[in-house]
Amino acid sequence: MDPEEGSTAVDNIVTQFNTYEDFLDSQITTVDLYYLEDESLARQLVELDYRGTGEVVKREDFEARKAAIEIARLAERTQKKTLTSAGKDLQDNFLKALAVREDDNRNGKVSSVIFIRDRNSHGQEVSGYIDYAHRLKIEDFEVYFNGKRRLLPRPTDMSFYNWDNHIAVCNSTPNYQVIADNPEGLLFKYKRDRKILNVDPKAQPGDNSTRTPIQTQLYIQAVIFDHISRRKT
Repeated sequence: MDPEEGSTAVDNIVTQFNTYEDFLDSQITTVDLYYLEDESLARQLVELDYRGTGEVVKREDFEARKAAIEIARLAERTQKKTLTSAGKDLQDNFLKALAVREDDNRNGKVSSVIFIRDRNSHGQEVSGYIDYAHRLKIEDFEVYFNGKRRLLPRPTDMSFYNWDNHIAVCNSTPNYQVIADNPEGLLFKYKRDRKILNVDPKAQPGDNSTRTPIQTQLYIQAVIFDHISRRKT
């Protein structure tokens, strides 16, 4: 039997039986049990290739292949995980813009920073910058895409400002370092390639970055900055 056929045979056996002991039992005949009168001994003889009715597979090969198939299955399930925005009837341009960027932000191809200015539930005007990829990891966006809640900046986001009580907060995230002491305004450094994102609307956003104002009915103002990392992986 060539290596490819052997591999196929092992795969078939691993798929058919949950454990190696189950496989050994399938090789034992009633005659074996009659003469040996010991199931454990019968299993040992099959494992050592002294007895058995079919293909011989070593325990280490069975268990290694079983583990590999399970890892592949889990990886495939993760890759096929449905995006939160999938299947939603998105009417507003802002939600559509988030949906377009969801997959790329989840897999690291793009890192988007969302600027939002609007009023919170207390009627206070707030604004801030949100690390979209980070937020996707730490919370369920289902409530935003189905319209049950509006995405708003929080004091735990990259930048938050309450225009009524003048509370200002900045936080670095796993993706961005906040540079708040820049005399020309707020800057964010993307940690993977150390490129600077400039969010000043009068300036260029920086290398490999774009600034996209969003016409939306949900907020007073919304802008999305997209950065593509050029760091080699």
